[in-house]
Amino acid sequence: MDSPRLLADVGGTNARFAWQAAAGAPLQDVRTLPCAGHDSLEAAMRAYLAETAHPVPALAAVGIANPVTGDRVQMTNHHWSFSIEALRQALGFERLRVINDFTALALALPHLPAHELRQVGGGAAQPGAAIGLVGAGTGLGVSGLLPLGPRWLPLAGEGGHVSLPAETPLEAEVVAVLRERHGRVSAERVLSGPGLRALHHALGVVRGQPLTPQDAPEAAAIVEAALGGRDAHCAQVLDLFCGWLGTVAGDLALTLGARGGVYIGGGIVPRLGTAFDRSPFRARFEAKGRFESYLREIPVQLILSPTSPALRGAAEALEMPDGV
Repeated sequence: MDSPRLLADVGGTNARFAWQAAAGAPLQDVRTLPCAGHDSLEAAMRAYLAETAHPVPALAAVGIANPVTGDRVQMTNHHWSFSIEALRQALGFERLRVINDFTALALALPHLPAHELRQVGGGAAQPGAAIGLVGAGTGLGVSGLLPLGPRWLPLAGEGGHVSLPAETPLEAEVVAVLRERHGRVSAERVLSGPGLRALHHALGVVRGQPLTPQDAPEAAAIVEAALGGRDAHCAQVLDLFCGWLGTVAGDLALTLGARGGVYIGGGIVPRLGTAFDRSPFRARFEAKGRFESYLREIPVQLILSPTSPALRGAAEALEMPDGV
């Protein structure tokens, strides 16, 4: 369709918006608005349209960090809650498509240019094979693409909430601390911004140097201290994070048969630069016993796009029928 469209990529911390004049047109007026600065998604949309002086378009698509299983959306990592149909009517869209944010990001993967990616190990992607996607930010997103003739079928799941496996004695101790505090320990419990803080605290308990959970540094400070070589504790936290991410990404590759590659998105890993390449990630990605050689050939691509590629995926979703 050639109508203008409003595109959004909504996470637990920020909502990113863009304007697209028609299907296939370049994205314009990309803006990032803090979720905490707006009472609702409707308010954030109205603020964006007012700031950019765009009229309400006929079409809109939203990728949001939450399961989308019906009309009602209640965000997991933020307080926004809304009815999709009520939001459509309130703003006057003819069509409003709302999908999971990592489903949107998955739809963008085949269209990412090479200069927005960096390969971390593995060989060449196998054309026409399944693709995996995982990324840590405010939460842990997981998705993928399955080949469907000449098209791709995006996956809408909540793989970030699978149980977190412990592969080493230290990891088992850390998981025990987290389990005592939280009950069940999901992958997102450590593979996220809040997860870095939880890891910092749990590792301190294991080492007999506990802080209260509230006194643990913010995720950005942990990463900065680790990369700067100023804090051995933060460096070990980051190693644990990267190792666990490798395990989860390798499990996803095996589950999907992702010989088309595994992509790493989210806001945390790109900040690590080439230190990520030297981290335990790749070794743990491949450490699958009898299937080590299978994993060794699978390329991992780190997404380095300067603007949110999920916005492009939201645009792709508008070209698909609802329910796909």
